[in-house]
Amino acid sequence: MSAFARRAAAAAVALTLGACATLEPQLPQAQPGVPAQFPATAATPAGADTGATAWRDFLADPRLVQVVSRALEGNRDLRVTVLNVERARALHRIQRADRFPSVGATGSLTRSGGGDRESKSEYAVNLGVTAFEIDLFGRVRNLSEAALQSYFAQAENRRSAELALVAEVANAWLALAADRELLKIARATLANREEALKLALKRHELGAVSALDLAQARTAVEGARADAARYEGLAAADVNALALLAGSPVEEALLPKGWEGAVSRGNAVPANLASEALLSRPDIRAAEHGLRAANANIGAARAAFFPSITLTGAAGTAAGELSGLFKDGSFAWSVMPQVTIPIFQAGRLSANLDVAQADRDIALARYEQAIQAGFREVADALAISGTALAQREAQEALVDAAIDAERLSRARYDAGRDGYLGLLDAQRTLYGAQQGLVAARLAEQANRVALYKALGGGWKEAAK
Repeated sequence: MSAFARRAAAAAVALTLGACATLEPQLPQAQPGVPAQFPATAATPAGADTGATAWRDFLADPRLVQVVSRALEGNRDLRVTVLNVERARALHRIQRADRFPSVGATGSLTRSGGGDRESKSEYAVNLGVTAFEIDLFGRVRNLSEAALQSYFAQAENRRSAELALVAEVANAWLALAADRELLKIARATLANREEALKLALKRHELGAVSALDLAQARTAVEGARADAARYEGLAAADVNALALLAGSPVEEALLPKGWEGAVSRGNAVPANLASEALLSRPDIRAAEHGLRAANANIGAARAAFFPSITLTGAAGTAAGELSGLFKDGSFAWSVMPQVTIPIFQAGRLSANLDVAQADRDIALARYEQAIQAGFREVADALAISGTALAQREAQEALVDAAIDAERLSRARYDAGRDGYLGLLDAQRTLYGAQQGLVAARLAEQANRVALYKALGGGWKEAAK
């Protein structure tokens, strides 16, 4: 290689390595307007929150863990999200490749002639670089950074989708457990009322009860029968919902038979939880990466106003005969730098910059909106957590009182002191209290899942 070729190659390398300027603006600071701490509430009870950071640690029932694992593997919506991450990773690799020279080898044969000229052939083999942009103003690097941040955003979207799927499966599991428990209560109530109807028929035949009491007994039976049919249909729909989330039917052995207690565990959330806990939410992280990508695109749009330098060079051999390609004197080289200066673009460059700046402002607004939405979700979940335990305990006390009232009312009815209407009211009160207890338990457990999801998979106290 000649001295000139060596100097040209060295200059190209120096330009490549020294091209570190960038026109990307400073990243704007988000101003979401949320308090530094969540609203003061009573600390959630032990075991009622989301202190665990992994869903396997958060979920207490091993059967539910298996169903969630199957869903994470077989859910089609999540599969699309995972493929989008792979696509974003490939796009970043494509964009990053523009920061390095593309070296290729070419072999060619040129045959020329015509008229009285003798035909001749020329063979050539070259190794070279084609149209490599010297990134003086950071355009290529900004585009690569934007692609990288978009990839990071997609990765966070995947985490968000996984977290949402865990919560959906847990909620579907809880709904099935609650509906099957309500079905048990409805069937037990139906059996009791059918026995009461048989007794009422015998007593009516003996003239001990009126036709009105008999009609009321039949009404109570049919009401319980309708409830049992309704809850049976709801439970079947819950099984179908779990199958859709899991991507395949779930065996009965992995499903709850009824209400079987809490499905989550963890440490108590502190009453003065800082809003910085939101930073673990994947959707907020994704919005931040989207903001960084949009900000990098502004740098690329600004760099387009300045001259760009591309380098094309090759070194190889050329000869008139194929056998002479690698003989002495066949070496050949070429260097062709090209400078492009934008002069008149009819406002295209300015419009591109305006679009990039508008995209950045939109991304900033979406980032702030994600923080505000996350703050509200956590605040709502914390507010409900402070009262869910009290509501459940009150409902349990109501069921105990309703059981005593129904027992006493039945004793008075059997003794002939009260009519059937009083007993029927006591039975309806007990039935409603039992249904309310299932609803209170479901709301408490669903709130734990909602808090876990709202905090991005568990809270972490800030390092002191």
